[in-house]
Amino acid sequence: MANHLKSDWFNQPLAGMPARALLFATGTVTPEEMEKPFIGLVSSFTDLIPGHAHMRRLERKIEHGIFAGGGVAWLFSVPGICDGIAMGHSGMHYSLPSRELIADMVETITLAHRLDGLVLLTNCDKITPGMLMAAARLDTPAIVVTAGPMHSGRYKMERLDLVHDTFEAVGRYKAGQISEDDLKCLELEACPGGGSCQGLFTANTMACVTEAMGMSLPGCASALCASAKKDRIAYESGKRVVDLVRQGTTARRILTREALANGIAVDMALGGSTNTVLHIPAIAHEAGVELPLEVFDEISRRTPHIANFRPSGDMMMEDLDYAGGIPAALRRIKTVLADCPTVSGASTYEIADAARIFSDDLLRPMDRPYHKEGGIAVLRGTLAPDGAVIKQSAVPESMRTFTGTARVFDAEEACNEAVMAGRITPGDFVVIRYEGPAGGPGMREMLTATAAIKGLGLGEQVALVTDGRFSGGTHGPCIGHVSPEAAAGGPIALVRDGDRITMDIPNRRLDVDVDEAELARRRKAWKKPAPKIGHGYLARYARYVTSAATGAICK
Repeated sequence: MANHLKSDWFNQPLAGMPARALLFATGTVTPEEMEKPFIGLVSSFTDLIPGHAHMRRLERKIEHGIFAGGGVAWLFSVPGICDGIAMGHSGMHYSLPSRELIADMVETITLAHRLDGLVLLTNCDKITPGMLMAAARLDTPAIVVTAGPMHSGRYKMERLDLVHDTFEAVGRYKAGQISEDDLKCLELEACPGGGSCQGLFTANTMACVTEAMGMSLPGCASALCASAKKDRIAYESGKRVVDLVRQGTTARRILTREALANGIAVDMALGGSTNTVLHIPAIAHEAGVELPLEVFDEISRRTPHIANFRPSGDMMMEDLDYAGGIPAALRRIKTVLADCPTVSGASTYEIADAARIFSDDLLRPMDRPYHKEGGIAVLRGTLAPDGAVIKQSAVPESMRTFTGTARVFDAEEACNEAVMAGRITPGDFVVIRYEGPAGGPGMREMLTATAAIKGLGLGEQVALVTDGRFSGGTHGPCIGHVSPEAAAGGPIALVRDGDRITMDIPNRRLDVDVDEAELARRRKAWKKPAPKIGHGYLARYARYVTSAATGAICK
């Protein structure tokens, strides 16, 4: 074992002495333990996010597991952003860009301190992919522990979740469907405690994808926040990472193209967030794997949608846990999966074969799905030559094809104001542009607008398209990630009020009904706007970020 430990550098008799003196000064390690593997326990604990506020307990469980397995645990931290708290204002500019910062921080500390392996304690939207990107980039032994989903809330004996009962409740209140007293009660009851928001929104989608790719122990994704089950998984993850170090099993041995495809297949089967179309390609890039946008559509076409989660259905993550978790989902769709190694030591097929399924309705058989195709579709056409994405499993049948009149907004705030003022009407095709990776900058989520449209009862009468992105809580005819983005001079920059836009999900088309000659005239007159933010991290990010079609990675 000692021959391949990076931390062995510190055991040089003379050259390592000053570093050893400083390591002993921390009180974490003794001279007798200096030859054990050094394991970084990377925590995103913060009081600011309910999904992370309970992580101190899990840190201790992981730490105990690392020491029990024969390693030395070294805790360090990365920051986190709660998209729900950052939603609808300038803070959302920072959410997606924080993914790159997290990956860079994990890389920096791991290499600067010669750590031999990592346990990545995470939970929310950009933090989980940022940590996975770092693990793939470093190609070090690593295990991900997601801190667990939130329990459903309760009000008037009805189950509650963040999106339906806060964001969409605002629209219902404006429409006169609920009282001010109800609104105040929902505010207190929708999120009853710690954990990632209850439905299959981005945080929980990424937890499911991480487990399906083999980077978490079986059962981790759905084990609820602050449960003893989660504690046990955290402890076993700490023990197991020391074995991975001894075996030389690094992240890239797990994160193969086949494993990434398994993650996409589970995403499609469960009907997860469209944000995975940004995050999985970014992880693949760090792992040295080619993963073009078309792969998502190919896998979606052959993977039926077998679970009906909120926001479009009524299932929550607690239900998935009771139904058998991700192992049960793997068993259901085993025929479309590859048999890959996982951090547990068992292969994908071994986990699937050992799984138990406790509900044929929550996790339907493949021959009785909710939809024949998976959750996400990739659209192309004159409005999105390089692609756009839509959560097709959350689109009503009546809106799978739709032609509407463009209502164009050059920023999210302008659209939100129009929606809340009642200026969006049936038959409109709302366009929000200059919100892409570079133009935003940061590719903000549009949940405030989409939830208000849904809450106002326009979900089957109005469509929305943007070069920004959506929360995993968005549902309805909402198209995001339009590429090229407006700031790059893509066709979405040329759309004008009154143009006709057609969405055709079955044929994977997204077109603006303007002839090429007119588009050429508009293109000639178009001028790239000045950057919205001209200083600090976001200004640097805007200069280096790539298209949403390639995962919005920075080069």
